Amino acid sequence: MKVTAYSVEQTRELGALFASKAMPGDIYLLEGDLGAGKTEFVRGFTAKLETECTVRSPTFSIINVYTTRMFPVYHFDFYRMCDPDELNETGYYEYINSDGVCLIEWGNLFPEVIPQNAVKIKITDISENVRIIETEKEL
Repeated sequence: MKVTAYSVEQTRELGALFASKAMPGDIYLLEGDLGAGKTEFVRGFTAKLETECTVRSPTFSIINVYTTRMFPVYHFDFYRMCDPDELNETGYYEYINSDGVCLIEWGNLFPEVIPQNAVKIKITDISENVRIIETEKEL
């Protein structure tokens, strides 16, 4: 699937579409440069699941946990990590094997820790408002 989003709202709508099909145990790998729209995708995803949490990039915290109406959402960001061994301190391995959904930004930095069942979503920033969002998963 390849979609062009012409606004932040459309990027969020695509996140909401993925959320509408998500099941506990799903893992999504969000790839894209800084400012590509990964966190906006997560905002749409969690909004669809009716969270009251404010979604922020977990660049410094490594993980943010969002309570939703359906299941917990675990939002990771590996950008500032130097070594995958640091994930042991975050509870990463427990989260990816839990009853929630994991959304992982910059997971491509440590592909060895990404489960094979993870759905890769690549977001490419074309211009100020235009993003190309690609995934092998059909919705």
